[in-house]
Amino acid sequence: MGQQTLGRRARLRIQTTAEIKATALRHMAEGGPDAISLRAIARDMQMSGSAIYSYFDTRDALITELINDVYTALVDHVEAARDALPIDDTAGRILAWATALRDWSLANPQGFRLIYGDPVPGYQTPEGGPAPEAAKRACLGLTGLAAAAWPYAKTTQGGDHAWEDFAPELVDTIRRDNPALPPAGLALALRLWGRMHGLVALEVYGHLGPQSLRPDELYRAEIRDLIRSLRLPASPGDSTLSTQLAD
Repeated sequence: MGQQTLGRRARLRIQTTAEIKATALRHMAEGGPDAISLRAIARDMQMSGSAIYSYFDTRDALITELINDVYTALVDHVEAARDALPIDDTAGRILAWATALRDWSLANPQGFRLIYGDPVPGYQTPEGGPAPEAAKRACLGLTGLAAAAWPYAKTTQGGDHAWEDFAPELVDTIRRDNPALPPAGLALALRLWGRMHGLVALEVYGHLGPQSLRPDELYRAEIRDLIRSLRLPASPGDSTLSTQLAD
């Protein structure tokens, strides 16, 4: 079709598909992952039970598309934050990624729960995963940050790691893009993920609020401490995010 305007039927299908997805996320927010049901969504949208199946053949097809959409949106967000800073500003780029991860997760708690929470009961994950491209981008993005930090961090962030400690598919992917990175560098990438993810998960699931009146500052302090532990050189330029490390 090129630049031609979509016809009325195509526009209606796009709008209805978006409404189905939004309704599914709302049902999950209200009743947990088990609440995602095509018939319940159809009932809520005043569609016939058969009509909704013309959009999604099965509940698992809907869930797969939801996970792919959500994961892709998250990765788009953190990559954009990272790439707003110079390539040689490793400290600033790590802080930007972490900050964007928390901001997106708090703005999209249902999406965070869908991709990082308990599995949807009965959901059969398709071969390759529900969001293979987004998952690969997230993995390579964090590993790229670890690889940039590794020349400075290796004196304090080493460890007894071997390639056999990690999933073969992950090792193949990482070694293609970062051939000079040792197994301990991949371990560092996973630890970066764990420290960024931990407090965010507690906050999204409501476990941090009763204990901390300033979860934003708690998270910021955790990421500053993480970056300092990498022994990175002073960040170049006047990056606002990087100068926060000296606060």
